[in-house]
Amino acid sequence: MLKIKLRPNGKIHQRSFRIVVAKEHSKMDGKFIANLGFYTPQSKTLQINKDEMQKWIKNGAQLTIGVEKLLNPDKFPNKKKVKKAKV
Repeated sequence: MLKIKLRPNGKIHQRSFRIVVAKEHSKMDGKFIANLGFYTPQSKTLQINKDEMQKWIKNGAQLTIGVEKLLNPDKFPNKKKVKKAKV
């Protein structure tokens, strides 16, 4: 099965991610089939080739949770932390 997933690259504290199509069980930084775009968390830059992504989704590729959260942030609301009362 093919997945559209985030592939990390760059230094540890200057991480950026490529959005790629790869096999479901491939290594995180292993081989990939197609490069669809990139995401940089420091500047919150997201660039995706939407035509290519739609083509791969039609061919059966599925989005991982990380990519889904980037594309549809309203679908995953932030959880509020509950403070515990001191006894």
